[in-house]
Amino acid sequence: MDAPERGALMLVRFVGLALMGWALAEFALYFVVARQKGLPIEILPCLTKSLPLIAGVVVLIKARALAEWISNILDD
Repeated sequence: MDAPERGALMLVRFVGLALMGWALAEFALYFVVARQKGLPIEILPCLTKSLPLIAGVVVLIKARALAEWISNILDD
């Protein structure tokens, strides 16, 4: 694996982890605000706030294929 492919792989992994961190922070803030205001925690907002988490997991699973695709696009 040469340097551009390693760089693309690092970029893809960073994006995946950033998506996961963003989703976890957003869900934690929703939980804290709901508890602070005494509101019940609803399922639909939790599901919508977990979509970036799911996307981040998929990106990490497919990291090598995505990095290869990005490297090929940048080479052209």
